[in-house]
Amino acid sequence: MIRIEIVTERTKLRLITLSDLDAIHELHSLPETDEYNTLGIPVHIEETKSIIEPWIKENQLHEIKNYTLAIETKSEGKFIGLFGLKIGNKKYNRGEVWYKIHSDYWKKGYATESLRAVIDFGFETLKLHRIEAGCAVDNIGSIKVLEKAGMIREGRSRQILPLKSGWSDNFGYAILETDKRKNN
Repeated sequence: MIRIEIVTERTKLRLITLSDLDAIHELHSLPETDEYNTLGIPVHIEETKSIIEPWIKENQLHEIKNYTLAIETKSEGKFIGLFGLKIGNKKYNRGEVWYKIHSDYWKKGYATESLRAVIDFGFETLKLHRIEAGCAVDNIGSIKVLEKAGMIREGRSRQILPLKSGWSDNFGYAILETDKRKNN
């Protein structure tokens, strides 16, 4: 099994395992974390299991193309969210990030800290050229996280996200390996 650990000042990111099922199900079941997410709230834990099993299988491949990481507090080892990094076609040498943080940990800098670490991992370890992200235009919290981490808003896609509230526009963000990265 491949072991990946990305450590920040307050967090540790590691590949998810089936032992994370209960915590991931709780995270996916929170209405506030579902508001800007296209996944939807799972009906039962078996639905969550069917969602994460392919992620776990992907994490076990020799060459991972879709990293799914658990975010834990470094001090207590408490699960506080998920982070994803999907690697695109090798020719374009880019990845796309996504994250979902438990609402108890919002507005505390955990998402920004984790995003900066994953950006560093993408550029320094995976040697990516470009890392992208998207978020609903009304998701102010996520917009702040992306911009604090140094990502640049590049555009707007109209009515691309099927949210519970209806179709939403999406802001596209990116950072290049040559861009100056923010560390604080």
